[in-house]
Amino acid sequence: QVQLVESGGGLVQAGGSLRLSCAASGSIASIATMHWYRQVPGKQRELVAGIFNSGRTNYADSVRGRFTISGDNAKNTVYLQMNSLKPEDTAVYYCNVQGLLETRQIFGSWGQGTQVTVSS
Repeated sequence: QVQLVESGGGLVQAGGSLRLSCAASGSIASIATMHWYRQVPGKQRELVAGIFNSGRTNYADSVRGRFTISGDNAKNTVYLQMNSLKPEDTAVYYCNVQGLLETRQIFGSWGQGTQVTVSS
């Protein structure tokens, strides 16, 4: 009932920047949290950054100071600005959104993933 569409991934050289977007659509009444995760083959998915409806944000230590998460409540969209990218940031990035449907049911949805590749 909630669809997430991610965009913005690609190939970039070390030191470069990318901006990921994740737009949520469907019968959404409100969004509580929006997070970005990433995963490389053979490893567990790890939390990168999150933003809450209060505006509070949190970041993994590995990206703090380089990545910035932001949200547009009117568009139900979350962004991840990634600067000073490193080869170890290479991964598939997924967004996760949690909130309430118009039916008052709680929902949690994942995006399809977008590949980020950082060359050295």
